[in-house]
Amino acid sequence: MPNAPIRTSYEPGHRRKMLVIVDESPESQAALYFCASRIVHSTGDIVMLYIVEPLPVEGFIGVREVHAEEQRNKAKALFRLWRTKLNAAGYENVATHEVIRDGRISEAIVELIQEDSDIAILVLGAAVDSRGPGPLVTALATKMAGSFPIPITIVPGNMKLEELQALA
Repeated sequence: MPNAPIRTSYEPGHRRKMLVIVDESPESQAALYFCASRIVHSTGDIVMLYIVEPLPVEGFIGVREVHAEEQRNKAKALFRLWRTKLNAAGYENVATHEVIRDGRISEAIVELIQEDSDIAILVLGAAVDSRGPGPLVTALATKMAGSFPIPITIVPGNMKLEELQALA
């Protein structure tokens, strides 16, 4: 993995960003609330990233296009949902940026980090089921941890808003 550019989040004219991968899971919500709580106690913005992964099998071009469009619409709906939840939780002043990327999830995350040197930390929510913390947490925190370009914070996915506010 190529080295990430030096982070510029604390230089004049820049603002620290915390990256969260969004989906419908409770652990995504926990990660988002943790970010918002941290930002209230410090400074920064949240980058909500939704990744449109390719279909697992090769399909006709039309099928791929329909899949991608459906996923983009889903991403926009999730962004609205999470923004509404942040506002309802008292985080209406926390700035968010919405990013939709195509590709394999780990690669898309690293590419965005490479492109935006204001992203200073990745916050992931760990799944709470018996199968483990989830494939993304497993991939990034174990297989790529030693070479990942920024720190990764893993938030237990079952934590409530009040618990996250107390920790952040």
